[in-house]
Amino acid sequence: MANNRNIVWHEPSITIDSRWKSNGYKSSVLWFTGLSASGKSTIAHALDECLHENGIHSYVLDGDNVRHGLNKDLDLSPASRKENIRRIGEVSKLFVDAGLLVLAAFIAPYREDRRQIRALLDKGQFIEVFVKCSVDECERRDPKGLYNKARKGQLKEFTGISAPYEIPENPEIILETDKFNKDECVKQILDYFVDNKYISTSTVNQKI
Repeated sequence: MANNRNIVWHEPSITIDSRWKSNGYKSSVLWFTGLSASGKSTIAHALDECLHENGIHSYVLDGDNVRHGLNKDLDLSPASRKENIRRIGEVSKLFVDAGLLVLAAFIAPYREDRRQIRALLDKGQFIEVFVKCSVDECERRDPKGLYNKARKGQLKEFTGISAPYEIPENPEIILETDKFNKDECVKQILDYFVDNKYISTSTVNQKI
């Protein structure tokens, strides 16, 4: 471990407020949490496309993609899940400082882990998005065949089957993906952005 006495925080010459003013919108983390196959990545990428079309800089941090690189050394044990989320939280904070809207699509099953990510960021910079979908519907979709493997005991520590998922207590946004389609969910998020002054109606045309 590095000697903390030799590590000094270097203040950036360009502040986040300066980036917000230049960009015309506020950077933040949208944390999409929910069961596997609930629609987290699908909605995050659809939102990313919409923001891109409107000149808003965003980036999707996807749970599977990150485990191919940054977090490829981690398994699905509770300790590794915790470290997985901690690392993503730190990366997300850097992206927010850079002026991006971060669309983080991770199951993040434990409330405490999600609270710790919120605590890393300033007030208003963490938006918890609960992608609400029943286990039955997620299992019916099962695009990767993971629920089937979990039922057969081939996947250990699988959230919703053999590992717990703690539902968010006070999320900023709830997307009921077993009731509303992808486009309707994206519009719900855009409406939240506008209503809470992250972006203005003149910045986004809500082209979905």
